[in-house]
Amino acid sequence: MSLHENLQRVLDNGIVAIIRASSSDQLVNVAKALHKGGVNILEVTFTVPDVLKIISEVKEELGDKIVLGAGTVLDTESARSAILAGAEFIVSPVVNKEVIQLCNRYDKMVMPGAFTPTEILTAWEAGADIVKVFPADVGGPEFLKAIHGPLPQIRLMPTGGVNMKTMESFVKAGACAVGLGSALVEKNAVENGDMDRIKRLANEYSVLMQSYRNNL
Repeated sequence: MSLHENLQRVLDNGIVAIIRASSSDQLVNVAKALHKGGVNILEVTFTVPDVLKIISEVKEELGDKIVLGAGTVLDTESARSAILAGAEFIVSPVVNKEVIQLCNRYDKMVMPGAFTPTEILTAWEAGADIVKVFPADVGGPEFLKAIHGPLPQIRLMPTGGVNMKTMESFVKAGACAVGLGSALVEKNAVENGDMDRIKRLANEYSVLMQSYRNNL
């Protein structure tokens, strides 16, 4: 699918599941569980052992059923290797203009992390498709709302501190999507192989997201 089609899928789904783990065991099953629960935008972070192998395996298993990306990408070498492994988008905790340019060159989505208004605008003007507001728990929904006011053209995705209690407030504050890590992909569930738990959480978050959006 094209960048624009994948971007629309992110905006429609509204949830980016962030998959982190100390071991690569079970992560293909985690991806399947998330998909079955209704979360189809998946980010595997570079902190996961054998991350490129995982990306390749998930891509092979699920194909276009999901939009698969790589996270915690800090340099162009990592970004390029992830894209070649099958990643359709790149997420970073920081603004690295070279990473943004590389993704633009490969026609892949890029979601750099930024916090201050200057960083957020810099990322957007450099070619970001979505700006990850990180760490979002520091300022909370009120901070996102304050940023969204003067910069309504920028797609903002709060990450960090988004959970069942805060997601509605972030959506109302102007989030185009949210990044969900341990609140969705629970460490214990991954380690214990509890895919039913992950599937159930994915479904709950998906239903809540659509409900919040319908009530805007």
